[in-house]
Amino acid sequence: MSHEPASPPAELTDDEVRALDAHWRAANYLAVGQIYLLDDNPLLTEPLRPEHVKPRLLGHWGTSPGLNLVHTHLNRVVRARDLDAICVWGPGHGGPAVLANSWLEGSYTDTYPDITRDAAGMGRLFRQFSFPGGVPSHVAPETPGSIHEGGELGYSLSHAYGAAFDNPGLLVTCVIGDGEAETGPLATSWHSNSFLDPLHDGSVLPILHLNGYKIANPTVLSRLPEQELDDLLRGYGHEPIHVTGDDPIAVHRLMAAAMDSALDRIDALRREALEGSTERPRWPVIVLRTPKGWTGPAVVDGLPVEGTWRAHQVPLSEVRTNPEHLRQLEEWMRSYRPEELFDASGRPREQVLEHIPDGERRLGANPHTNGGLLLRDLPLPDPSTLAVPVDKPGGSLHEPTRVLGRLLEQVMAATEERRDFRLVGPDETASNRLDAVYGATGKAWQETVLGTDEHLDRHGRVMEILSEHTCQGWLEGYLLTGRHGLFSSYEAFAHIVDSMVNQHIKWLRTTRRLPWRRPIASLNYLLTSHVWRQDHNGFSHQDPGFIDHILNKAPEVVRVYLPPDTNTLLSVADHVLRSRDYVNVVVAGKQPTQDWLDLDAANAHCARGAGIWDWAGTEDGLREPDVVLACAGDIPTQEILAAAQLLRRHLPDLRVRVVNVVDLARLLPQAEHPHGMTDPEFDALFTAGKTVIFAYHGYPWLIHRLTYRRTNHPHIHVRGYKEIGTTTTPFDMLVRNDLDRYRLVMDVIDRVPGLAVLAAPLRQRMEDTRLRHHAWIREHGVDLPEVTEWSWQG
Repeated sequence: MSHEPASPPAELTDDEVRALDAHWRAANYLAVGQIYLLDDNPLLTEPLRPEHVKPRLLGHWGTSPGLNLVHTHLNRVVRARDLDAICVWGPGHGGPAVLANSWLEGSYTDTYPDITRDAAGMGRLFRQFSFPGGVPSHVAPETPGSIHEGGELGYSLSHAYGAAFDNPGLLVTCVIGDGEAETGPLATSWHSNSFLDPLHDGSVLPILHLNGYKIANPTVLSRLPEQELDDLLRGYGHEPIHVTGDDPIAVHRLMAAAMDSALDRIDALRREALEGSTERPRWPVIVLRTPKGWTGPAVVDGLPVEGTWRAHQVPLSEVRTNPEHLRQLEEWMRSYRPEELFDASGRPREQVLEHIPDGERRLGANPHTNGGLLLRDLPLPDPSTLAVPVDKPGGSLHEPTRVLGRLLEQVMAATEERRDFRLVGPDETASNRLDAVYGATGKAWQETVLGTDEHLDRHGRVMEILSEHTCQGWLEGYLLTGRHGLFSSYEAFAHIVDSMVNQHIKWLRTTRRLPWRRPIASLNYLLTSHVWRQDHNGFSHQDPGFIDHILNKAPEVVRVYLPPDTNTLLSVADHVLRSRDYVNVVVAGKQPTQDWLDLDAANAHCARGAGIWDWAGTEDGLREPDVVLACAGDIPTQEILAAAQLLRRHLPDLRVRVVNVVDLARLLPQAEHPHGMTDPEFDALFTAGKTVIFAYHGYPWLIHRLTYRRTNHPHIHVRGYKEIGTTTTPFDMLVRNDLDRYRLVMDVIDRVPGLAVLAAPLRQRMEDTRLRHHAWIREHGVDLPEVTEWSWQG
């Protein structure tokens, strides 16, 4: 996309530069104060003494001056251009800077009225930082204007793009630290501009902040020759604009010119898109080079600090015990001339506030950073219009995710105008049988389109990139700014985002304690192409452990569902897509599965979370069952029902109860999870002392961990995936992991008192069938006919 070069931006007047510098100095002063000071001498109205200093010095100074510079200049352009803008602060522990700017603009006091914009409030701002009962050292949910947890690096740019998708009037700036730029997720995120629609999406302005160092080492991008760095950024589809220097006044002028040039270029690119251009825009990126720890101590204890890795955290570490450090700290803080920045009562002076925007235009008050304020209910179709008919259990077959795809197609169609729902996944939408969505929207794509391509659409809302990290980051940014979505993935590779979902769960758990943070749409995972139907891809694709990872997390936030058939999947999907402030994991197969429940029964069963399928058991209603066959997951359910059928045929006097579990958290005690059962409920369902054979989708020890406190736990025997896999037949995967129907029947015989001798012939028959299976698949390459042709016969 070509465009006429913008005329050079008008130079700032001296008064404008002085006002920008005053704001920047004030923010720097406040950042240093948060790291070092308690609350009784915030304006240095008396000489600094050791007792004014915190006993534990925590926080990160090195990145703060650069972040303060960016915030100062964003204020100017937002106010001058009346921009709707937010910023994602990538450098991990840049909390002091963002908190300082939020306090200066007043959004912090709006959010926390006790942190007033005066000396007393400044003191409380200082004391609370990295202090017991206070706030974290990084940009966190507690920080107004934040949608990005700064504690873990790598995700800022994907979050920024997620925020921009379907927000055509929004400018999302993103500060990327040069340490963060070395992470794999961040490196891949540069490709996001290949998916950004200049008509329907907002704009992303990356600001690559190169201050030269990480904690103890130089950074790669800061040491690249400038031309090589420019080539890299241009290869990513960006046009770099450089700002380099250490003289504050000169840097202010350069930064102002860079911001104006970048925004003029963005305006021109968007205008050309409106005029019909179909070329992918080459968006600007600002490369900001300033010293690490800029304006801080130059030398400490004879060693260089400013501009080196030593400025990363706390440059003066012994202020309470070392008089020279105390003297340097006071000299450092007074170098910002606080008397020029704050009046006698501690309020910022007019010059400091000259460029700060008003109201919701302030970066700490923009409603997009508190997405629940903007969230609308998702228009979901009535599941009854999509449900499959079930005249009798097992009487028909459907592909659950294919039917779910029809539901998602209707959601996409219903949100065509409002554009607040996206489906993301790593190149697997069609593979996971969700391709019905292409009837309503295509796959987002801004690059070249060939005649052989299918479903590519410059305005599409299906997002596919072969990076689970980027998919996760996009969706998180999208949800946090008030929209809805679903992440579809092969089950085994959901682990790639283990750490990312950790951060999102922590974010949600924290926001539940912040009444000003409004609930957002849940982060919904659909894990399919799962362990029991990855027989063709083999061992590398067989891992159901994401469930274990999720259930380790905050119980008020996480939910795991294993719907056993198509209608239960529809019921669960309807529930999770309506929910707020959760991470929902739904595990469902894409291969043809027998239909067990009609929609009414499915809704009732899913509402219970776990229940007895009386049509599958042989209880007489007068006495306790002899054995409970429990299952969770589509394939384990099939095997339990097949085992129950064998028992019904060969041991007709055995009283069998079949229990299906959809919501795994139901197994936990009620005191441990909101969905958990009380002990009387659990005992009524699973009995207090009878044998329970539990066929589970994932690693069997998870069920033991969830039920270890239960009265009947010594009698619960779990079969599941034992990390035994290969490329083989579907049923052989079950046999190898002892989850097959024949093994389950043998377990009943082995564990129910009195059956070992009575049912020995049946046990031998089951073992012989397993051996026959072994020989059959090696000769024929497919499973036994009695397995492939099996159906439920009640």
